[in-house]
Amino acid sequence: MNFNIAEFYASYGKFDQIPEPEKPEIAFSGRSNVGKSSLINKLFNRKNLARVSAVPGKTATINFYDIGDVFMTDLPGYGYAKVSKNEKLRWAELIEGYLHSDRDIALIVQLIDIRHPPSADDIQMINFLIDSELPFIIVFTKADKLSRRERERRRIGFASEIPCFESIKTVEFSAVTGEGTEDIRVLISEAVSEEE
Repeated sequence: MNFNIAEFYASYGKFDQIPEPEKPEIAFSGRSNVGKSSLINKLFNRKNLARVSAVPGKTATINFYDIGDVFMTDLPGYGYAKVSKNEKLRWAELIEGYLHSDRDIALIVQLIDIRHPPSADDIQMINFLIDSELPFIIVFTKADKLSRRERERRRIGFASEIPCFESIKTVEFSAVTGEGTEDIRVLISEAVSEEE
């Protein structure tokens, strides 16, 4: 899989706007401000492929990126409080519609900030992925922000906080140092090759 050819394809604000699936899809999911755009830009060697925003909750659409034989989808960040109920409902319908549909989802990259215990929304999402039997990995973002000792403490915490933790593949990632980038690329490539 070539990580250097990603191009923005389209944005969809409602599930019924999304065209029929054409090829395998890699979806990126996580709460607002967890670092999805930074991760996407690092994976695909681009500065502004996904727009990084200082304002949480900025991505209110599913953004599709074309990577040759694969689509990458950036799902709206969840869990941002300063959004109207109607907007939250639209996001939920968009995300659930996408994940529940008959799309060829090769892998979901679920992001969690390594510095904090998973939020209730994170746990709800992980349970949804497990119950739906959707293939996923967890990427712990902002790894450079913790010392080795603090990281070890969080690893122990995650083991008891995240359901089925021992059977989930995880990667610690830093957009600053690039740590974990190659590991995530390998897991994505493996998931896509299993689809072929």
